[in-house]
Amino acid sequence: MKMFDFGKTPRVRIAPSPTGSLHIGTARAALFNYLFAKKENGKFILRIEDTDLARSLPKFEKDIIESLGWLGIKWDEGPFRQSERISSYNKHLKKLLEENKVYYCFCSADELEDKRQEQMSRGEAPRYNGKCRELSEKEVEKNLADKKPCIIRFKTPAKKVSFIDLIRGKVEFDASLLGDFAIAKSLDSPLYNFAVVVDDFEMKISHVIRGEDHLPNTPKQILLQEALGLPQPQYAHLPLILGPDRSKLSKRHGAVAIADYRKQGYLPEAMVNFMAFLGWNPDTEREIYSLASLVKEFSLKNVQKSGAVFNIKRLDYLNGFYLRSKSVSKLAELCAPYLPKTDKIQLEKIVALYQERLKKLSEIKGLTEFFFKDKLNYDKKLLQWKSMADKEISQSLDKSEKILFKIDKKEWTRGNLEKSLMAEAEKAGDRGELLWPLRVALTGQEASAPPFEIAEILGKEKTLKRIKEAKKLL
Repeated sequence: MKMFDFGKTPRVRIAPSPTGSLHIGTARAALFNYLFAKKENGKFILRIEDTDLARSLPKFEKDIIESLGWLGIKWDEGPFRQSERISSYNKHLKKLLEENKVYYCFCSADELEDKRQEQMSRGEAPRYNGKCRELSEKEVEKNLADKKPCIIRFKTPAKKVSFIDLIRGKVEFDASLLGDFAIAKSLDSPLYNFAVVVDDFEMKISHVIRGEDHLPNTPKQILLQEALGLPQPQYAHLPLILGPDRSKLSKRHGAVAIADYRKQGYLPEAMVNFMAFLGWNPDTEREIYSLASLVKEFSLKNVQKSGAVFNIKRLDYLNGFYLRSKSVSKLAELCAPYLPKTDKIQLEKIVALYQERLKKLSEIKGLTEFFFKDKLNYDKKLLQWKSMADKEISQSLDKSEKILFKIDKKEWTRGNLEKSLMAEAEKAGDRGELLWPLRVALTGQEASAPPFEIAEILGKEKTLKRIKEAKKLL
């Protein structure tokens, strides 16, 4: 069988179904196709496989397009929709019918299920037994005239199907184990494997780079290409993305949709960097890659065969790196949707306090919500430093209150606050005796930024008010 002659312009595609949000596995495949196309000066095509009309929804197509755009994965052609290409499938189906390479099957769903269960009980792989393959022309015409429910099946030849996978090397299948598989519900309703073959040919796809879960579809598609006299693209099947328990990644492992990671506050550059390493390795110690640098380094030769384990800690590490790389102004802009509306300068001060600690944008809410509350609600035990009694805590807060009261509003800066409070804290020998109760009084949290920085942002009035409220709590 001749291979696709793509010359100097490779053409690849990503073909998601709009039956759900863009999954990280599909996004990873899109990224690898994009990197391959850009590295080889080729074209990257977006195709929406929406022939499943019952489950395909506009909101999912919108999510796919928006998520790819957010990641920075830009396509050169498309989006093309299978629902708009019915005439092409119809033409090729008629050709196969005329050449007697396919046939109408009128077996009911119950019949097929009974046969499937029987085969499985004997330890056989379930496949169609060919019952309708030899129906006479008259029987077929009568059944069609009677509008008897049917599908169109491919006459699978008993032969070996082999191809060279660009990642896995030579792969071979025994086609006789496939049975006569369905390729359409009718002339105007193609099924996945048939529509893909027609689309890939008409869109001149030279390389099909997709997940390993599609490997069983490849021999079926090669057989259909041969039956239609079409050239065969080159195939590369990417390793599965696995959960920490090494089972296929699913919702039980956490979020799997790109939109969910976006809502949680992961940055697109972190997601791209992270996904690139799910099955690919540059053979260097380097960990941080922009999309542009990935284009320069990417090669299918460095894609692994074994499954790629999804490590959320690594994603958090990468996202934290990119968050720390942002200017305070830009980071404040990114954090704004997660926080109550506040003054821009105030927001930047708050965000700057926690920039080093953030792993994702959504964490800013829990870390800083005390800034936006009129009154804090916390257990008084939190005010205790080591084994201090309530009376000692109250005395400590009295000291802080007196020191802070004397500082003029015009001199209410982190530097002045720290200088005054630290001078008193050092006298006690254990700085925590003064600083811990003060910090908890200002935040109501067990862990936070230092009290000087927090007091500066809260302002004198709010700071003194919270110290008084803490004393009342005691």
